[in-house]
Parts: sequence; structure tokens; C-alpha cells
Amino acid sequence: MNLSLTTSETAAYLRTLPAIRERCSRVFELAKAGKLQYFDYHGAKEQEVADFCIEIMKRDYSNFSEIPPHGRWRHLDAGSDRIEPLLAKWTGNSTPPDTREQARRLVDLFLVSVLLDAGAGSVWTYTEKSSGKQFSRSEGLGVASFHMFESGFFSSDPSQPHQVDAQGLSRITVEKTAEAMQVGEANPMVGLEGRTSLLVNLSKALSASPEFFGTNGRPGNIVDFLETHAQTKDGKTNVPLAALWSALIDGLNPIWPSRLSLGGIALGDVWPSTALAKEGSGVEAEDLVPFHKLTQWLTYSLIEIFQKVLQWNIDGIEEMTGLPEYRNGGLLVDLGVLSLKPGLLPVDETSGLPRVPPSHPAIVEWRAMTVIELDRIADIIRKTLSLSSQDLSLAQVLESATWKGGREIAKSKRPATGGPPIEIESDGTVF
Repeated sequence: MNLSLTTSETAAYLRTLPAIRERCSRVFELAKAGKLQYFDYHGAKEQEVADFCIEIMKRDYSNFSEIPPHGRWRHLDAGSDRIEPLLAKWTGNSTPPDTREQARRLVDLFLVSVLLDAGAGSVWTYTEKSSGKQFSRSEGLGVASFHMFESGFFSSDPSQPHQVDAQGLSRITVEKTAEAMQVGEANPMVGLEGRTSLLVNLSKALSASPEFFGTNGRPGNIVDFLETHAQTKDGKTNVPLAALWSALIDGLNPIWPSRLSLGGIALGDVWPSTALAKEGSGVEAEDLVPFHKLTQWLTYSLIEIFQKVLQWNIDGIEEMTGLPEYRNGGLLVDLGVLSLKPGLLPVDETSGLPRVPPSHPAIVEWRAMTVIELDRIADIIRKTLSLSSQDLSLAQVLESATWKGGREIAKSKRPATGGPPIEIESDGTVF
């Protein structure tokens, strides 16, 4: 990165995908030198993590080429298929929507579902009325959001419940969200207010960016925006990832709570690292580490819609990183790649686990190391299996190995809650 950037240029850089790996790599270099404040790094344990992941992959998939990408589609289909039947329902109408409108509707659904996907805590569950099945955590939030979408919860148009629009979102309250997500004294949810605020703020963001979301402020209109950046070659539509990322990082910027700003630009999921600051040279913002986890999670999820429904090629997916959240990061702690230095974090009296807010510099270190370690673990998995990145993408590794592995090792080590080894005081807007 050019150190002579202006403040506004630095802010813009910190909101790009390349900035994530670049800044996280700086933290990784400190880890190799034993200079992190809160963690010790044990690189010899990486092969053990890769082997653990490979066993899960072999258990669940006879053919690795069939591994789906990491995305919200899986959670929306938790327990049973929901997306394909919904598509079939639409196309079975007397006046079926074309593929673009099908994609718009799925973008509507996936976007609000991802925004509702921050950690709900270890107590909350959602019971699906049609099946009687009970779901928790990401799957519970996914299934709940699916039924909210089906009921028209996010739409202002009674004749078209299966859409999300600015006017519909503006009517959402904490009480309505709590009722729809079955939240009550006996079924508490972490971050309910923050989750609702995101949806209300989304209404304002959609209205403020008609170039991305149309005059009616609908997420699905991003399909039309992307078509203006597409190129057709040999009968295939190629869309640059940069166009999608720009629409999401710029168009949705107003929804995030105000944390850090630089040159008047709200940075979003970007946090200061005290370890980097200690080693710094005084250059502005060199201690800041971007993650943009929810925006990346959304990007991964929407890409699958464009590939499956519209048959688009998305160019530049390799710029995406692994997701720095507590499942992927928990795997690294539980299997010993990262170990907390003793006595530095407050311990929760109930769980006996370290517990801090997401802004804590220990969490920044943990997340930065997670980004780089996911790249490294994916490479070790591929090398062990003699596969290329084309044979096994990072998104497939996240889906079949690290995220699932993090959940499974957490359940094994902490069966009562299945929670991560470090508890995060979620406000419903980061994880």
C-alpha cells in the first residue's frame, strides 16, 4: 500500500477486499515473531486442523466436487429444502416471473436473512410451525427469516409479499421482530434491538442509493445494476466481483452502527489493533484492520444466486477471504493453533470462559489471524488431497470443513452450549 495516500484514499482502501488480507497479514507477521498481545501462535498445529477438517469432508462428501459453496442458502434449507420449492412455487404460477425476477426475489430474501444472522446466543431457538422442527443459531435465524419473508414481513405491497423494499422495512419494530422470531422471556435472543436497527437502517440505505437498489429501494434491483457492468463472451455473462462489492460496501454503508470514521467516511467492520499500533511508524490508520465479515458473507451468498439462477460467471472471487467469525476462529483456538495468553481477559462467572466485546483488541487479533489461517489451512488441505484451488475453492473449504469443524469441536468441548472458546458480547451487528 502506498504510504502517501490521503486520508480519504486510506479510508477508501480500508473498504476494499485486498486491504483485508494485507492488514491481516501484518498481524500474522507479528504472530510469527511472538509479538501479539493476547495470543501465541503454534504453526505446527495447522496440519492437525487440516487433518481434522479432511476427516469431516470425507465423512460428509463422497465427491468433493459436489461440495456447495459457503452461503446463506444452506441455512435457509436447514432441515429440509425451502429455496427450490419456493422457486417452483413461483414458476408454477399462471404468470411466472422470469429468471431475473426470481433472482431479485432471492436477493431480497438472502440480504435480509444475512443481516439477521449475527449471533443470537446459546439459548434462543425457533420452532418451525409447518414441520415442528426446532432450530437454533444460524440455522434458526435462517429458517425464521425465510418464514418472515414468505409472510410478507418485509414487503409494503400486499399483492407481492415475496419482496423486500424500503417502505416495508421502515415499518419494522423491535416488537414485530420479536414476535416473528418467537423471542420472549423463556426464549431470549442476544442483540434483538441491534438486529432490528439494522433492518430499519437498511430501509434508509436502500432509499439513499437508487443507482444500486432502484427507485423503490429494493435489494433485488442490484441484479439490474450488475447487468450494466456485465460482459457477454461465448454466450456466457461475466460480471466483475468488484461491481457487486461496490454496490454492497457503498450501498449498505449507512446501515452499520457508527464505530470508526476516517476523513468523514464510516469504515464499517474495521477495528484498531493495539499490536499493530505498538509496532507502527506513525503513519495514519496503519493500526486499522478491516474484516467486513457480514458484507463478505452476503457476497458469498448472493454469488450463489447469480451462478445458479442466472448462470452468470463472477470474475474475481479469489479476492474474497475466509470469514473471521467465531466458528472458524474457534476451530483454531480449540485445536491449539492459537492459544490465549493467560490472565489477560475477564472471565465470565457462569461459563468460566473469557468474555469481551467485539471491539476488544484480543478479538481483533483473533479475527485477523483467522483470515490468514483459513488461507493456510485451505492450502494444506489441498496439498494433502492433491487438489488445486479450482478443484476445491475457499468457499467450499469454509462450507465443508472449517465452519462445520468449528461448530463440531465446540459442541464436543462445550456440550452444554456448543459455544465458542471465547465468548463475544454480541450486539447483533458484527457476528
